[in-house]
Amino acid sequence: MIDFRDAALILFGYFAGGIPTGYLVVKRLKGYDIRTKGSGNPGTANVYRNAGALAGAITLVVDALKGYAPVFLSLSLEPRRPELAIACGAAAIIGHNWTPLLGFKGGKGVATSAGVFLGLLPVPMAVTIVAFALAVKISGHISVGSISAAVVLPIAAVAFGAKQAYCIAAAISGALIVYKHIPNIKRLIQNKELGIHGPSA
Repeated sequence: MIDFRDAALILFGYFAGGIPTGYLVVKRLKGYDIRTKGSGNPGTANVYRNAGALAGAITLVVDALKGYAPVFLSLSLEPRRPELAIACGAAAIIGHNWTPLLGFKGGKGVATSAGVFLGLLPVPMAVTIVAFALAVKISGHISVGSISAAVVLPIAAVAFGAKQAYCIAAAISGALIVYKHIPNIKRLIQNKELGIHGPSA
């Protein structure tokens, strides 16, 4: 049964996730709306390509913290209730992907999901980060790294003997990331996907 504290933790996850980091960072540092540039996505990749490395790094770190903090807080307060930590993490991802502060349109949830699973599954997530980096290095596309990470995470979770609930959460999160990347997959097939640094990469 969800009590007041549970609801407060889940709401904290949602509103933390809903902070539109990329939008705010670019607005502050560059003075424009990142949604008017590149892909129009306020996530790390588009921020990095259009607003530079500093803006991209800040967006990445803060977006990851948006996922990690609710999970960490939940596990600290209720260490025997993994389902609550999963709910808090899910709320953060939903808040990021469909932020109420940008008309319920947001990012693709990669960095925020990474933060969530750093809290829930640190070792499988470490393996996933390595897989992401290798996929980006080999392909030259951040989207390929993100999709690869989405596939590797649930496999790594099972391989390292994670709790079933965590494995299911990893699979659902991964499926959502792949779904959000369907336009990228179409561009990859057409050889029109942007490289790491933009069209010339």
